[in-house]
Amino acid sequence: MGRRRIRLMRALNNANLKIIGVDISPMRRKTVAEEFGITTEENIVLAVGKYNPSIAFVCTSPASHEKIVLQCIEYGMHIFSEINLLSSWYDKAIGKAVKKNVKLFMSSTFLYRKEIEYIINAATNDTVNYIYHSGQYLPDWHPWESYKDFFVSNKKTNACREILAIELPWIVRAFGEIESMHVLKGKNSSLDIDFNDNYMIAIKHEKGNKGIFCQDIISRNGLRRLEMYSERQHLFWDGTPQSLLEYDITNKELVNVKLYKNFEQLSDYNANIVEDAYKEEVKEFFEFLTGHVAPRYSFAEDKKILELIDGIENGAYG
Repeated sequence: MGRRRIRLMRALNNANLKIIGVDISPMRRKTVAEEFGITTEENIVLAVGKYNPSIAFVCTSPASHEKIVLQCIEYGMHIFSEINLLSSWYDKAIGKAVKKNVKLFMSSTFLYRKEIEYIINAATNDTVNYIYHSGQYLPDWHPWESYKDFFVSNKKTNACREILAIELPWIVRAFGEIESMHVLKGKNSSLDIDFNDNYMIAIKHEKGNKGIFCQDIISRNGLRRLEMYSERQHLFWDGTPQSLLEYDITNKELVNVKLYKNFEQLSDYNANIVEDAYKEEVKEFFEFLTGHVAPRYSFAEDKKILELIDGIENGAYG
């Protein structure tokens, strides 16, 4: 993620932007220095002492974010945070940020997808039902490394928790705050993990919308698949930029909703991962720092989502 954010910052063509990569790994520092031609340091103290940076993109494993974010706030840096997955330290961070007069920006990349924006708008003035399945076999997430070698194998920051934290923000934004849930969960695979690998969640929203959300890390064909319907509309989406379909009630046919003239994808990732959303998120962060826009998502909103996920994992919803 750090390499991705560096590449996207470079694409902004801001001549005043000096990027310093910070990583404890000499190999990663060497790789990034050669790939992007940037300065690197092994820790934040050295980077601050030499360059006095004003912004920190925190792209490390989620369990390390607390220490790094709080340290960077103490140095007066504005924060762009990748997904955190743990929120016990949020109140402290928000309080420190106010005292230090720094801004906090919480990543929620799916809110920047054009298809999600369309779905949110379509659900705004309607009462709908939806069925949504988001799944991909865990060993296929990072084909270049073992799933045991990164944070998704840690029970505290496990793979299902990450996907829930990616999907629930846009689901709540589209369909409303959650009034009640009923959760079925289990471990169906032979994966070497100590947490559940699939969830089936029935959700009732305060606005009257209802949904079934199936999330797993065992689907061999990685997919996102949504069906949303009411008496006024019927939408289908298979997670890719080309796959949003809307039923034309008058002509009784499915019509492709074309939202992109072109889009960027990386060959290492699944077809439903689009770089354009990451790019728009980085752009909006810098616009947020200059006071031109408000962030689409916040630490406070993320805290509420992570509390919902705590309940889902811990059996609070039956």
